[in-house]
Amino acid sequence: MRRLSLLLPIVSILLLGGCGPRPSGRIVYGLTLAPSGIDPHVNASSELGIPLTSVYDTLVYQNPETGEFVPGLAERWEVSDDGLVYTFYLKRGVTFHDGTPFNAEAVRFNLERITSPDLASQKARFMLGPYERTEVVDAYTVRILLSEPFAPLLDSLSQVYLGMASPAAVEQWEDEYQLHQVGTGPFMFAEYVPGDHLLLRRNPDYDWGPPVYRHETAQLDEIEFRFFTDPATRSPALETGEADVMGEIPPQDAARLEESADFRIEAVALPGTSLMLLMNTTREPLDDIRVRQALLYGTDRAAVISTIFRDTSPVAYGPLTAATFGYDPAVQGYYPYDPAQAAALLEGAGWTDSDGDGVRDRDGEPLVLEMVLMGWGYMPEIGQLLAAQWAELGVGVESRVVSYPEALEVGGEGRHHLIPFSLSGSDPDILRKFFHSQASFNWSKVADAEMDEWLETAARVSDPDRRIELYSQVQRRVMEKALVIPIRDYVNLNGVSNRVQGLRFDARGWFPWLIDATAGEE
Repeated sequence: MRRLSLLLPIVSILLLGGCGPRPSGRIVYGLTLAPSGIDPHVNASSELGIPLTSVYDTLVYQNPETGEFVPGLAERWEVSDDGLVYTFYLKRGVTFHDGTPFNAEAVRFNLERITSPDLASQKARFMLGPYERTEVVDAYTVRILLSEPFAPLLDSLSQVYLGMASPAAVEQWEDEYQLHQVGTGPFMFAEYVPGDHLLLRRNPDYDWGPPVYRHETAQLDEIEFRFFTDPATRSPALETGEADVMGEIPPQDAARLEESADFRIEAVALPGTSLMLLMNTTREPLDDIRVRQALLYGTDRAAVISTIFRDTSPVAYGPLTAATFGYDPAVQGYYPYDPAQAAALLEGAGWTDSDGDGVRDRDGEPLVLEMVLMGWGYMPEIGQLLAAQWAELGVGVESRVVSYPEALEVGGEGRHHLIPFSLSGSDPDILRKFFHSQASFNWSKVADAEMDEWLETAARVSDPDRRIELYSQVQRRVMEKALVIPIRDYVNLNGVSNRVQGLRFDARGWFPWLIDATAGEE
């Protein structure tokens, strides 16, 4: 019978129809990536969180306006003085979509599933940091025990990747659970055809939502998610009525849509790291800080933002975006565009154009850098523009576009001079992924014991002011050492039909709270 479950939803495609008028109470939401898996405990893409944030509730929620954590499935919580024990007092009367009661045992089940080595979690396990175990105190009280303090824990527990799934459904469907997901959220998972569509239906019994929601139950009856992986198809899908909401609208289309009386652009600034080029400090000539600083002074970031992003994204000045808790505005004073200063630094490092071919050289070796790029996020276009800017300085660039798996391999092994990357995340602990000497994305190959200590301490202390102080030190050290070239703060340009109102996004900026959305007749 399980094999049939893969085929039955296909019939619904014929019933749902194409792009004709839609009734009020139903919208189509465009997704820009067709992920290979959408189990939030297993898979890691932001794209899975867009629909599944409405399927799952979390123990706590974060108010995107204040940054404060508020009750979710936990009505209150306590943290021990040593930061090692989090005690959650759970809401009563909550049920999963399949009728299974939500209680402390369900929390224990979920966290044990996430941390099980058999699950091969790509993200959720790591979000729990030094998680040790979960203890059930009574039916509605649960303790999470850590081996050392972990300040980002509440931030992690507020995200869909740590959402609460029905233990009964997980045990019933096992490896096929991603096709039959069951949460406690305002919408129920109705059907999923990988690469084609995902359908959610309103949960009529929902009345236990967090205070950040504006409605007690969902205002829409159904939400269908369809995949639009080609950027060129996204704006036309809105304009023809094939979709009502579409993320990641190309910048060149945003202005046209805003001119229409039928659509609007909702630009959401995303917290996390900026799009930055990490410079390999262990590979010549970037082992010389003067060369790295010259590239920073020689990069006209404002021109990149204007040319490629039509000024829809802010210029980035440091490793964190300005929308991130702990962002230090002091980084804005580093490395203004100054080609003369860049040239002076290169000459001071011994790089001159001795043969007049337009490329600087030293001891017979030309100054040519290898830049490795991924094919999304306008990285190829950015690389092309940077190469043209640096050519004016006499710096040559050899760039190539690689797949994501190859980029991970190249970055990890240090077979690059420059490689761009960014990650979204609402806690500044995300800096540890890039600038701790043992970090997986330490593609600048930095080994700074003092910065390691700052990052480790900031992850342990609970005082927000102390954390801000430590992360400020990290941001300044990153720029003083010229480890990265910040390019842009990421802004998600959401194209929205004016028939859809009340669209709101969580503290991550990617994930909509669709319980509050409404839609009129088309």
